[in-house]
Amino acid sequence: MSAQGILASYEYLDSTVDAIENLKKAGFDEIKAYAPYPEHHIEHALGYGQSPVRVWTLVGALTGTSTAFAFTSWTSVEWPLVVGGKPIISIPAFIPIVFEMSVLFGALATVIGLFVLSKLPNVKPAVVYDPEFTAGRYGVYVEADASRLEEARKIMNAEEPIELREGAADA
Repeated sequence: MSAQGILASYEYLDSTVDAIENLKKAGFDEIKAYAPYPEHHIEHALGYGQSPVRVWTLVGALTGTSTAFAFTSWTSVEWPLVVGGKPIISIPAFIPIVFEMSVLFGALATVIGLFVLSKLPNVKPAVVYDPEFTAGRYGVYVEADASRLEEARKIMNAEEPIELREGAADA
């Protein structure tokens, strides 16, 4: 089954943001935006919140911390070295390895989270695309049922796009 969609090319950021907001108000959910550079106005209009990658980093760092404490404690108990009357499990001595493992696991979890949440690598080509989106134009692509396609066209035409064309996406 293939979904129908409309791609609009806009010259101005305001027109693009207004088109996205009006499409959202009308109940369209499958909206993709193209821009020549990252733009927070478009992200806000699409409803993006804070990135969940930071949760991956926190979980990775806490996993590294607990792994380091468990590993160093197990090592100290399994092969005890009593030096100067210090306790076998001495927390201050474990701090450097705990810090290093926290940073290592946090960094690895961040990279893994970035790839997972970005759905990389994306082996499917873009549904519809215009090379002008890298040269200064903005694009909005909306997928809709055939019955709502005309409504989406009217909403996008209200913002005076440079170009408006239809395309099909493989579902």
